[in-house]
Amino acid sequence: MKILVLNCGSSSAKYKLLETSGNVTLAEGNVEKIGLPDAFIKMKFPDGSKQNVSLDISDHKGAIRAILEALTDEKHGCIASLEEIEAVGHRVVHGGEKFSESVLITDEVKAMIRECYGIAPLHNPVNMAGIEAIDAVLPDVPQVAVFDTAFHQTMPKHAFMYALPMKYYKEDHVRRYGFHGTSHRFVSQRVCEMLGTTPAGKRIICCHVGNGGSISAIVDGKSIDTSMGLTPTEGLMMGTRCGDVDPGAILYLMQKHNLTPEQMLNVLNKQSGVLGITGISSDMREIVDAAEVKGDATAQLALDMYELRILKYIGAYAAEMNGVDIIAFTGGVGENQYGTRKKVCRNLGYLGVKIDEELNDTLWHGKEGEISTPDSKVRVVVVLTDEEYMIAADTEAIVRGSHA
Repeated sequence: MKILVLNCGSSSAKYKLLETSGNVTLAEGNVEKIGLPDAFIKMKFPDGSKQNVSLDISDHKGAIRAILEALTDEKHGCIASLEEIEAVGHRVVHGGEKFSESVLITDEVKAMIRECYGIAPLHNPVNMAGIEAIDAVLPDVPQVAVFDTAFHQTMPKHAFMYALPMKYYKEDHVRRYGFHGTSHRFVSQRVCEMLGTTPAGKRIICCHVGNGGSISAIVDGKSIDTSMGLTPTEGLMMGTRCGDVDPGAILYLMQKHNLTPEQMLNVLNKQSGVLGITGISSDMREIVDAAEVKGDATAQLALDMYELRILKYIGAYAAEMNGVDIIAFTGGVGENQYGTRKKVCRNLGYLGVKIDEELNDTLWHGKEGEISTPDSKVRVVVVLTDEEYMIAADTEAIVRGSHA
């Protein structure tokens, strides 16, 4: 089945067209700077070549049209007509407590996604824009919503509740939801396949770390805790997000600098993290280069802070699960930044973690594998995440099931 996977951001729209039989990627790319004069589509072809083409588009509907035109382009396209697209799978960031699994998109589902706008104002509206764009261009093609929060709906209540007055949970649904669920679900399954085992009976700590980052505790294949909360801001230090911070500090800064809630949200989500500490970049590759090559002290501080947060959550979840069998590293940093993996694992000796540091240093840029030694009590593995595959697999299963 040919399935188009869409991941719409505030000013971007990532896409991947897959043939699910054999998990073959036919085309992929990203429309960036939607609504700006210098908008463009970045296309990657199966042979590894890339091409950028400038666009004149004002919204996500225009971006989706540009993607579909690229897929059917005589020179660069991979399908003869749009009729070859059999289904579309969408990443939807927030499903609240309404969705614990992926679903076929109906008018009722759209209404429930819109009800989550209040707790995901930066994400759900643009996810819906992608859905509505497909409605307009391909009205007869079935669409499926795959929620970032769905995998974490198995968390027990004592793990997802905040110690706030109960009325805020009952009336306003304020609780911890967690994100990156599609990646955590894929990686927790994939790592067991790699090790020739099954999720049943396994305690897994999945570290999805990159520009955005979260860590999950997974028992028997189910999430029991995760570092992100009501929003993706909680938890680890990230590229531009602050992660865990004393709410008293936020209130103090708002009062001292007369910041509105919108201005404070911008500080916490777009001006903080490694960018905020260093003033250099939100890209960890540039931070590592500044720290280790140029000797920049603030870059080294940011790197130390970033790695300490990862270490803290691993330790907390090992305690919560009464041990750990597998630690998986994934995401942009987890897959490529072997120095961070090495530093984190060196402080996990108390858990019996031992890694082959020379082997660890070879696993990056598209390579995955186990880096723990044969005598390590915990198996440590680098896993390449594939959220698009998971979205396509869910989409195919749901569409085929709805047609059965």
